[in-house]
Amino acid sequence: MVMLLAVKGNAQSVYLPQSYQLYQKFNAQIYSKSSNMHTSLRPFLIDSTINNRYNELMQMGVDSTRKNWFLRKIFNEHLIDIRTKDYTFYADYLPDNYIGHDFADKSTDNEVHFKPLGFGFTTRIGSNTRGFQVGGTIGSKFSFYTSGYENQAAYADYYTAYMRKIRFVPGQAYLRRAETYADFSYSTAILSYTPIKQLNITLGQDKTFIGDGYRSVLLSDYSANYPLLRLTANLGKVQYMMMWAYLQDINLPKFDNFGSNRRKWGLFHYLDWNVSNSLSFGFFNAYIAPEADNQGNRRGFDINFINPVLFASSLGPSSQPGNALVGFTGKYKVFDKTALYGQVLFDRFNGSTFFDSNKNDNTNSVQLGLRGADLLGVTNLNYLVEYNAVKPYTYQSPDVISAYSFYSQPLGDPFGANFREVTGLLNYTYKRFDFQGQLMYAKYGLDATSATNAGKDVTKPRDPTFTTSTIGQGLNTNLYYAEGTVSFLMNPKYNLRFELGGLYRHQKNADGTNNAAIFTFGIRSSFRNLYHDF
Repeated sequence: MVMLLAVKGNAQSVYLPQSYQLYQKFNAQIYSKSSNMHTSLRPFLIDSTINNRYNELMQMGVDSTRKNWFLRKIFNEHLIDIRTKDYTFYADYLPDNYIGHDFADKSTDNEVHFKPLGFGFTTRIGSNTRGFQVGGTIGSKFSFYTSGYENQAAYADYYTAYMRKIRFVPGQAYLRRAETYADFSYSTAILSYTPIKQLNITLGQDKTFIGDGYRSVLLSDYSANYPLLRLTANLGKVQYMMMWAYLQDINLPKFDNFGSNRRKWGLFHYLDWNVSNSLSFGFFNAYIAPEADNQGNRRGFDINFINPVLFASSLGPSSQPGNALVGFTGKYKVFDKTALYGQVLFDRFNGSTFFDSNKNDNTNSVQLGLRGADLLGVTNLNYLVEYNAVKPYTYQSPDVISAYSFYSQPLGDPFGANFREVTGLLNYTYKRFDFQGQLMYAKYGLDATSATNAGKDVTKPRDPTFTTSTIGQGLNTNLYYAEGTVSFLMNPKYNLRFELGGLYRHQKNADGTNNAAIFTFGIRSSFRNLYHDF
């Protein structure tokens, strides 16, 4: 899912959607001590800092001597690729078909007979996805992109149970069918306009990620695409983003005179200040305001939502009470190509009891991580180590519609709240081969019954069962997770690759254990984050 163009010169409106698998390959450039690029607001706009590296990646493995049209389209080029001095246009078919098996699944239930090719053999785990992407530029200031995916997929038991609970495929779309396998569609559409070098305007349906990490406790790309209008000003050492998003909740009671789903406004401000090439600080605030109250009285869009002043929206207009959050980011390049980064978020704050875990009137989140490139002097060996912790009841609201969520999914970390996690990632690229490994440990507290609220589920009303704010309270659970992939790149323009993957997941609490040991193999394409590590 990416604007895959060979970019030359100043092409600041060309938009590079957030993808950890792709973005980590820019670590050497963006975390160089010689770079002053703003790195914590993603997706990026392609500029001079990453332009050369981007073009390298888009030519990886390309054989320019190929003359056969079919072979060029498979290995070198977009399916359709038109370039003129005034505009560019490209289009691609995006397959994502894989088969898999869970060796830890000892079930004799044969209800799943999924056909990953749409015909022929069956498997208990697999995906049959037919996708497309269309994009291009008009002049040097305007770009557009749209993609769509029609999906049928059978997942591991832990993933299927979560989908059925929230009635949604994590990060993607409505779950149209879930009896034996998932059936859903997923789409993205973006218009990006840069009228002057210092300003970009993005309108469409997509995601936004704030931070330098693999996760974000401020705003992540875990939830589904949402309608948004985002303005980003680049003023030298300062980058300032304002975004308005239109969010929904599919599980709350609906009003006949209001429409299909309950809706809410999401208002976001983020300022990133590069004190120097090595040191930067960021300031974040968000406000979630329901479009209608619980009686169905519609409030509309308050003019105060347009206020461009940082932190002003955290106060919220008196006519539309909602959920306010404030956060900060920091980054320091401790070595060349190596950055120490962090985040802190405050949802509710009481200074007198801030350090008292026996009180739940403080809800906050923290992140600390280290990432970089060329580990141990090995070119293209990228790495990340990250710690995240979120106190119980963070992101929740007394009025569920004001929760920090979209379509029953957290807008922050996939674990929601009441958790701590440690994640390590390694990635190495050698010619057409890409190797990635991940290890993760997480501790969290589940709700022992549907009637309790231990503080993990951000979509529950803030009605605490516990007076404490101790991570792991409730049904104390430990999760061990490991994943590895080996892929062979066929076409870099849309990341067409053969991929072999393995995943191990072990969850344990007083109710028992839940294991998954999954092997997958398939042909995949596109750049997008699809999380399974929760």
